[in-house]
Amino acid sequence: MSGNESRLQAIHQITNCSATAVAQPEPLSEIWASDVFNLATMEQCLSKSAFKAIKKTVQTGAPLDAATAEVVAAAMKEWAMGKGAKFFSHIFYPMTNVSAEKHDGFIVTNSDGNAITEFSGSLLIKGEPDGSSFPNGSIRMTNAARGYTAWDPTSPAYIMQTENGATLTIPSVFMSWTGEALDKKIPLLRSNAAMNKAAQKVLSLMGETEIAPLNSSCGAEQEYFLVDANFAAARPDLLLAGRTLFGAPSAKGQQFDDHYFGAIPQRVQVFMQDLEEQLYKLGIPAKTHHNEVAPGQFEIAPYFEAANVAADHQQLLMTVLKNSAKKHGFLCLLHEKPFAGINGSGKHVNWSVGNATQGNLLDPGDTPHDNLNFLLFCGAVIRGVHLFGPLLRAAIATASNDHRLGANEAPPAIMSVYLGDQLEKLFKDIKDGKLTVTEAGGEMNLGLSQILNFKRDPGDRNRTSPFAFTGNRFEFRAVGSGQSVSGPLVVMNTMLADSLAWIAEKLEAELVTASCKADAVISVLKQLITEHGNAVFGGDGYSSDWHTMAVEERGLKNIPTTADALPALREESVKKLFATTGVLSPVELESRFEVYSEQYILAIELEAKLVVEMAKSMIYPAAVTYLSELAAAGASMAELNIKLDHGVAETVAAETNAMMAAVTKLSAALETHDFDSTEAHMQYMAKDIRALMDEVRLHADALEAEVADELWQLPKYREMLFIK
Repeated sequence: MSGNESRLQAIHQITNCSATAVAQPEPLSEIWASDVFNLATMEQCLSKSAFKAIKKTVQTGAPLDAATAEVVAAAMKEWAMGKGAKFFSHIFYPMTNVSAEKHDGFIVTNSDGNAITEFSGSLLIKGEPDGSSFPNGSIRMTNAARGYTAWDPTSPAYIMQTENGATLTIPSVFMSWTGEALDKKIPLLRSNAAMNKAAQKVLSLMGETEIAPLNSSCGAEQEYFLVDANFAAARPDLLLAGRTLFGAPSAKGQQFDDHYFGAIPQRVQVFMQDLEEQLYKLGIPAKTHHNEVAPGQFEIAPYFEAANVAADHQQLLMTVLKNSAKKHGFLCLLHEKPFAGINGSGKHVNWSVGNATQGNLLDPGDTPHDNLNFLLFCGAVIRGVHLFGPLLRAAIATASNDHRLGANEAPPAIMSVYLGDQLEKLFKDIKDGKLTVTEAGGEMNLGLSQILNFKRDPGDRNRTSPFAFTGNRFEFRAVGSGQSVSGPLVVMNTMLADSLAWIAEKLEAELVTASCKADAVISVLKQLITEHGNAVFGGDGYSSDWHTMAVEERGLKNIPTTADALPALREESVKKLFATTGVLSPVELESRFEVYSEQYILAIELEAKLVVEMAKSMIYPAAVTYLSELAAAGASMAELNIKLDHGVAETVAAETNAMMAAVTKLSAALETHDFDSTEAHMQYMAKDIRALMDEVRLHADALEAEVADELWQLPKYREMLFIK
């Protein structure tokens, strides 16, 4: 199929398509976690002693003995085979924001040549994928390839159902033969342990006697775009880079504000219902779905879970999203900015900390001035963001997220904390050495008898803050839609652990001389907010005034690109943070810098090569063909003594020549490989290569507005964004 035929055929097929038929949804009570080997299932399958042991491990992190692992493995195999599984897989999470799997069959043969099934405790506990073929930051070389996966019993195994059959999937950690973490799960588990240790010390000093293990929790709001698969097939940039490298703005975009929370298109509604039924079977508590701001953009948000399980579920959610979209004739785009000129997609990570005895430590209650535990934990977050803002920025730094951060749909690349009016005033008073009574939000009364009055929140929301308090948790809004949530969670847990350890040291000293516990707390928090209160900001994070104030007056850093952000991983303060908390060794931290830098460089390089290829093979031929047709039409008209205005032809010719000149410069720039450092290479890609890509696009998008529609090969924004 050549020229414009594929685009025209896509339009025809979409115009005549209908929603994919799906089975009648089953009751939630019958399908919830039906494909999950969770505690409820294990209680039915295991002996009382084995269940008691595994339950203790899941709930408290207690060690699990090998004998119990054998019992669990046998029960897990029987359960999985009863659901049609013939294979099992350790699923793990390399440093690439994707999931990885190695599938093995239950089948073995005996000496008689007959097939039997086997799944021992040793097979459950350990797997052995190649440790050098995944990005590892020079920890493993090709001649030193051994790596291990190890079962994480605190995250439940599940059955992954696909058209190719059912597979028992076992969440696992991934490490090198020499013991370094090669994945995102090990640091997350370590960070939670470090936070728990520091939090226990603070709570003990506050007089708490019964303190259950503390865990961080996570609820991530996943935004995404859907594009009809017929259009996506005609867009090499969408298929390979996840975003449109070319595309003139549609006359209608999001300016009418008619898509956000609007009626969900029928095809999408059917897709969402099918998606959520699959998620419920996998024990993923999808709670909310709706249209997002941009046309073709949507959101799904699960309920809060323990951070480790939530991170695993987020990876699984992205997989199921893509697979389900394909089934319904869509391509699901998780890129942060797949379309220029309209809102991009984030993954707002709602994060809190708590346990079974003290509850949510970031819940202020109705009287936050009396909730000393909350004030200490909230203060610890403020200190962490102030000290490690650049590290937080590095945790969400990718080539794709750079397109979104700092634009007027996402928080700027300056890390600050929004507390709301009530809490901001409370901490200002603490800075002055006093603890005053705070006012509640009052009652919402519209003066309409038929509308029930309700309690208003004590503070407003701030959509421009990258790190905002939202009632009983903090929302890290700058996380990218295609990212694993593990990286941000690791940083948040670790900076909290560091701040709680600092608070414990100061509090212990103050309690010796203070007249009461409240005075000791105020004294510690006064020092904390005096030193770190510059991170608190309740205004418009998009404004130029804030950018100036943040950098020049408050000493905060504005970090616009990944090339600027990733060097934070090499700062001495960051090395010390991870080393003292035991979350990442210097070798493991350096490996992450190398992997993330390489991924950044490769992502931009791929896009640049696609820009060159598409400009030469798709856009240039369309422009030249149109010029040829204009020339032929002009000659024909001249024979009839009709003079045509040559303005269009001159514009097309000028833009075509300018585009190809920019393509030549971009091609030459891609040949540059001599860099003094990785940092210099990243800066070159961020500034030089991306600037040349933008130059090519400027002229190509101008051509889209001039060249005859029937000759343009690439599906246009107006066609892709408005789902039929």
